[in-house]
Amino acid sequence: MIDLPGRLLRNLAPCRCAVTWRIAFSGGLDSTVLLHLLAHLAKSQSLPALSAIHVHHGLQAAADAWPDHCRSVCDALGVPLQVVRVQVQPGASLERAARDARYGAFIEVTQANEVLLTAQHRDDQAETLLFRLLRGAGVRGLSGMPRQRPLGKGHLLRPLLDVTRAELEAYADEYRLNWIEDPSNQDRQFSRNYLRHQVFPVLTERWPQAVATMARSAAHLGEAQALLDDLAQIDLARASTDSEFDWLGVPSLELAPLATLSAARQRNAVSHWLGALTRLPDSDHWSGWEDLRDATGDARPLWRLTDGELHRAGGRIWWLSGDWLGTPPAPGTWSDPSLPLALPCNGELTLTGQICDGPLQIRYREGGEIMHLPDRGHRNLKRLLNERGVPNFARGRLPLLYQGEQLLAVANLRGLSGSANDGWFLHWQPPPAIKV
Repeated sequence: MIDLPGRLLRNLAPCRCAVTWRIAFSGGLDSTVLLHLLAHLAKSQSLPALSAIHVHHGLQAAADAWPDHCRSVCDALGVPLQVVRVQVQPGASLERAARDARYGAFIEVTQANEVLLTAQHRDDQAETLLFRLLRGAGVRGLSGMPRQRPLGKGHLLRPLLDVTRAELEAYADEYRLNWIEDPSNQDRQFSRNYLRHQVFPVLTERWPQAVATMARSAAHLGEAQALLDDLAQIDLARASTDSEFDWLGVPSLELAPLATLSAARQRNAVSHWLGALTRLPDSDHWSGWEDLRDATGDARPLWRLTDGELHRAGGRIWWLSGDWLGTPPAPGTWSDPSLPLALPCNGELTLTGQICDGPLQIRYREGGEIMHLPDRGHRNLKRLLNERGVPNFARGRLPLLYQGEQLLAVANLRGLSGSANDGWFLHWQPPPAIKV
């Protein structure tokens, strides 16, 4: 038998300095072996604190007994267990919805300097490669599951990706481990189950090393993706210029450096940038990027994606999500300007210095606003915003300070945000631009 404990320790070496190792413990064969290995290694090795997390989806009646099974296993091994119940959102793919719910729970519990360990193995990697190939995935998808990646405030690590299912079964038999057999794993309406039970037996009968060679191909594609990531970072560095409106806190890139690249390099750079912000469309649905890129100067193009929108303004592309996608309600009267004012769905407002007495109101643009400037007389607000190049998506959110019907200030804009002579200014802290 292979030295499974020794291999596991070598694979875990990069994260030995973590505070905690959390084991994603479903109760099935793979995670049971991983938990057992780590619990026994902890007796002779100086390891981070161990704990386990079991995610209960509640998708089938049999699953109600699984938390108790997991508790009994963890109690026997002396490993603390956290059971998290999640709600699986309905959708076209139950597999994906369950995975999203599961990883959402993992993200919530994984803190800084902690590592979540999952038990996917080499057979899983081969299945992932074939499954994604059949869906038309690109290099990133075909590189399979990464051995490690950021997760929540910590990291995820898959230390068994070079171990086969047969090796895990042999270990479980040697130590007489008990595990849960999920009935849904036999349901071949699920794509992965169909591949596992119908396709891979035929492949391995003809090509016995199919699983190993497919996993190796995934590793090669992972290296290719790393090179593409390096290229994306080079291209993004040229587009990551400063903007006069960085104070908005909205992620943005300068468009011109991107537009000089080939179409393939544009997609590579933009998808790398967007990958941390949203789920990406497949290669057949990138026309939104082309429309955004090629729009005429006076157009207001946007590209709607799963978790937000990409806008174009002032020669830049801007990522909006969360509160930035809605229309904030009018705040109304500011009863005590000496205190910060929380703006519903629109951040916070503060007033520094002493303003003249009288009730103050905060409003947003409706059109037709006029502002009196000491050196220029009465000016249309739209023209003033045009002069300062304020991005269109931000104009309806800029807090306007009124006293009666007089527009006194526009938050944060040079020359419009207060009175230099009287020493008072209106400061706006915009809402977070990234959905959390």
